[in-house]
Amino acid sequence: MVDGEDLFTVTDKHLDTGLRGIPVGTCQTSYVDPLKGVHYVGYPVEDLVDLEEEDVIFLLMHKRLPSDNESEEFRAELAQRGDNIPTGALRVLESLTPGSGHPMDWLSIGIMALGTAETTGDTRADAMNLIARMPELMARIFRLRNGVKEKLKPRKPELGLVENFVHMMGYEGERAKKVTHVLRFFFILHMDHGGGNLSTFSGKAVASGWASIYSSLSSAMNALSGPLHGRANQSCLEFVQRIGTSDHEEIEKFVREELANRRPIYGFGHGVLRAEDPRARLLIELGEEICPDDDNFQIVKALREVIPPILSEIPKISNPYPNVDIASGSLLNSVGFRMPEYYTTFFGWARVAGISAQILDERNARDGRGTPIYRPKYIPKNQPHRRLE
Repeated sequence: MVDGEDLFTVTDKHLDTGLRGIPVGTCQTSYVDPLKGVHYVGYPVEDLVDLEEEDVIFLLMHKRLPSDNESEEFRAELAQRGDNIPTGALRVLESLTPGSGHPMDWLSIGIMALGTAETTGDTRADAMNLIARMPELMARIFRLRNGVKEKLKPRKPELGLVENFVHMMGYEGERAKKVTHVLRFFFILHMDHGGGNLSTFSGKAVASGWASIYSSLSSAMNALSGPLHGRANQSCLEFVQRIGTSDHEEIEKFVREELANRRPIYGFGHGVLRAEDPRARLLIELGEEICPDDDNFQIVKALREVIPPILSEIPKISNPYPNVDIASGSLLNSVGFRMPEYYTTFFGWARVAGISAQILDERNARDGRGTPIYRPKYIPKNQPHRRLE
């Protein structure tokens, strides 16, 4: 880009389209290539899936991968912050009725509770505290909402972010290894996704008014909770289970009936991508390793083959290919997370790191003055000039 360069021409056809495709800012943490998928600070995400999740968080925050010493120090800082969670900070969750609301409601409430207990006002410190304490918040949501508080194990943040959550959930042995592998993979794939997705944009918009990290991230989680955004992985597994068969002819019949009745086909299409989401491929490859004989996973593989040619028949569909949600729910289900309504909380947990990194970038913009408060222009409509008689 050069100063004064025309990047985009806005016409009246762009109004009331949700700002879709209209440039409004820059992003230093990640971008989505229409053909090659998500990149974190220039790295395709498939290059990063075998790293420790803390190293990928470091990358998003510092725009480079850490040295061995930096990695060790970063993990130690997160462990220290995770161990020093304010006493009683999450007690509000114990006052909620088990089974009430959606787990994303609990996640938003929990983030606000952490902020109420301790907001330092230092954006980085607050972001690091929240990232470090998310495993305990997640474990408490799972156990308290299900009414089994007694099954919650004491925290061990020195294990690492994902490992601490797995430990607090009480998983051990081979099951713990399998759950850790799937969750770390999921965590890294979902950590960031450019600056314009609804949850990230919402969180940054709130932060632009200099609200706290906690208020901003709670708002982002509320945005993520909607069925058109973060709940897609939940909806996709439910869709897979409704189909209930990996027979190609039965799948085609089912899909064509859904399309005829104007119902959504979950796990396909993307707002930016115009090819199969590499994250979908990576998750299916992981499924071949983790749960090759799982019934849901077998259906997912069949959907990947059957559905794109059907969707390609519809002229207005520009991307008939699988997205990241096609397999993520099935993998989570295969390792023991049997309640799909919780899947979006994993998405939210992962996204906390990416949104926090983007908020830090915007707070440090313009020599520390920060990005201006978000204030898009809306054109008046159906408002003729009137006066009281």
